[in-house]
Amino acid sequence: MPVSTLSPASDQSSASSKGPSGAGDPAPAPGPRKTGRPRFARPLSTGALIGWTALSAVVPGAAHLRAGRRRTGFVLLGVFGTTLVALGILALKLSENAQVVLRGSTMTTIMIGAGVGAVAWCSLVAFSYVALRPQRLSQGGQVLSGVVAGFLCVSVMAPFVFTAGTIRTASQLLDAVTAPVAGVTASPVRAEDPWDGRKRVNFLLIGGDAAGNRVGVRTDSMTVASVNIATGNTVLLSLPRNLQYVHFPASSPLRKQFPDGFNAEGQGLLNSVWYYADNNPQVMGGKNRGAQALKDAIGYTLGLHIDYYAMVDMFGFAALIDAVGGLKIRVERDVRWGGHFGTAGTIKAGYRTLNGEEVLWYGRSRVDSDDFSRMARQRCVIGALAQQVTPATVLANFTRIASAARHMFRTDIPRDLLEHLVPLGMKVRKASITSLQFVPPIIYPGAADWAKIRNMTREAIRESMADRPATTTATNGVTGVTAASPGTSPGTTGGAGSSSASAGAASSPADGASTPTARASSPRLTPTPNSGKAAKSLSELCGL
Repeated sequence: MPVSTLSPASDQSSASSKGPSGAGDPAPAPGPRKTGRPRFARPLSTGALIGWTALSAVVPGAAHLRAGRRRTGFVLLGVFGTTLVALGILALKLSENAQVVLRGSTMTTIMIGAGVGAVAWCSLVAFSYVALRPQRLSQGGQVLSGVVAGFLCVSVMAPFVFTAGTIRTASQLLDAVTAPVAGVTASPVRAEDPWDGRKRVNFLLIGGDAAGNRVGVRTDSMTVASVNIATGNTVLLSLPRNLQYVHFPASSPLRKQFPDGFNAEGQGLLNSVWYYADNNPQVMGGKNRGAQALKDAIGYTLGLHIDYYAMVDMFGFAALIDAVGGLKIRVERDVRWGGHFGTAGTIKAGYRTLNGEEVLWYGRSRVDSDDFSRMARQRCVIGALAQQVTPATVLANFTRIASAARHMFRTDIPRDLLEHLVPLGMKVRKASITSLQFVPPIIYPGAADWAKIRNMTREAIRESMADRPATTTATNGVTGVTAASPGTSPGTTGGAGSSSASAGAASSPADGASTPTARASSPRLTPTPNSGKAAKSLSELCGL
């Protein structure tokens, strides 16, 4: 039989048409072999690897996606997006209720969260760098990229560390300035009713002078801020430092010591009450009772219950003003300061931004002036602070403010009440602030008409609570209010202040005041005028 022959080409074609077993199965299509290992993109240059690592610090997961690890990359992106949404919701809630940040529990939570965030973000950058396989770079590229990655790790931690440090500083500051006096127990603060049913709250604002040439604390500036809790309308009631022979309520240990009025050191000046109480603990029943003694004296004088006090050291106050960038104040005339003749400097008249030292001496100088002019300047400083120091200013200068306040501020306001002061403070900034000072010729400090002071206080508060603004009048630069009519109810002060006002108006003969009934039948004669005047707005008084 003839034997057929196959050409080499035909043989190759026939062989190629068979499968691995030679059974004629078609051959698989050419392509890369499949393995269980992850697929990587092309090797990156040093600059590209650094860029993708930096991008991962801003957009977590970007480096993993570039490295071909898509599942991990998308998980990181999802977690990042969820975190952003959660933080946005939290920020909205805090904007509506920012005061909760002052809670101790909230501050602790923020510090812990900042610590966790710092570690997590640093780890993210490190793992993103490793995912990009820097070992495929040259030796120089590995060193350079490693240094940059380390710098990025430290950089992303910085904001979290700053946040934790700031919150820790704030917490320590609040603990320091609100530390209770030994032996004095503060009333608990109820979150549902922090003001305990009161309609007004009265703060005693004190400027203390504890200079190196003085022993103890002298309260050279004393102003009561009586705040309407509902509206924020505030009356500033300023008492002169040289007000003499103030009386104390029956609840005060000093009532028995000075039944006819405070007369320590022969003069009995109001600014010596704190000093006397601190230096006579055997009389007060304990140490460091100066604040309570002064609150008792001023509260009884005004016919108000003084709820809390806040004391600022004068020289520390200058550092605080510098920390907030100064205050804008209208200086009506040149104010010289330093020594007895004003040789240290002069604050020129005009609408000026004063630094800390200038604000301090603007409120303290008596060169070519007197205590009463100084009191008027001091209330302008208080008004300027209330209107010009915003939350943004505090946040921007927080470290400097905290450093100044830690050494110059003390108060008996409970720590738990601070969060409730924030919304009240915001109301005060937008509300009406009126001012009343008890100075000649309205009140003579050496022979004060106590009943008249209480009536003036009650009338100023009544005007502040009215829907209409207080009528402002002035004669020779003196501001006063009309004494309340015999039928005026002392309860207009509201809340805790109402009972105190009532007690103050119906004072005992021991302090030289007659009862409301006696005043109705025969009005009290007084050497000071009772003209119809109202407490003046700080905007008018100080040009704020």
